[in-house]
Amino acid sequence: MRAARSSEEPPSLLAITIRRASVTGRFYLVYGSIVSSVLGVSLVLAAGQGSFASVFPLFFPIFGVMGSMGGLVVYANDRTKGVLEYLLAYGFSPRRLFANVLATALALASIVLAVGIGVGVGLYIAKGHSFTVELALALGIYAVPMTLASAAFAATVGVYWTALSSPRQGMNSPIGLVPFIGILPSLATLGVVVELGLSGKNSGSTTVEVLAGAMALMAVVVLVLLARIGTLLRRERMLSPA
Repeated sequence: MRAARSSEEPPSLLAITIRRASVTGRFYLVYGSIVSSVLGVSLVLAAGQGSFASVFPLFFPIFGVMGSMGGLVVYANDRTKGVLEYLLAYGFSPRRLFANVLATALALASIVLAVGIGVGVGLYIAKGHSFTVELALALGIYAVPMTLASAAFAATVGVYWTALSSPRQGMNSPIGLVPFIGILPSLATLGVVVELGLSGKNSGSTTVEVLAGAMALMAVVVLVLLARIGTLLRRERMLSPA
């Protein structure tokens, strides 16, 4: 009986972590949802059909990734307070605890996606504009996957950073800098598209190729970081530094 009981898998913490992250990181979640919604509404009211379709998908991941920070906030707090030590002793592996943070970040980013795109595109269609193929491609191959990939990138870097750092608050902590790291890929992509536009090479097909290439590169970076979990996220790295 004891052997059978010890071999049982620990229960899932995902639902609890998402609820905790939604409360603890509510500033990031509310901020990302509101700013992405305001972005969409502003573009619909102040710009034409073509401007919304070309600009909204490019800017959305920059604000969308902000809403995913709650998972990292919970992870950093739990490490500092020794909660992760308890979970490790209870039978959770470092890989499973990391997957819990990653899934939470993706869930929170999905909430921002649903709110921001729902408000922006909903108002866009309500104003009589058509949902074009270009808009669908920009949202489908860039805005949505780049937001999720950037959230995964930020969560992965943040977990590694938290595991290697001391528990200081503010800009010296990963919670202070990781949001900026998470938006760097989107900012770089935006810069490339703007540069192409200024040089007169920003055709529809070129923009799609740039967005698809940026998304592919981001996916590779995230996969490489995930492959390093066993090396960079050892059990002793998750113990409280206090």
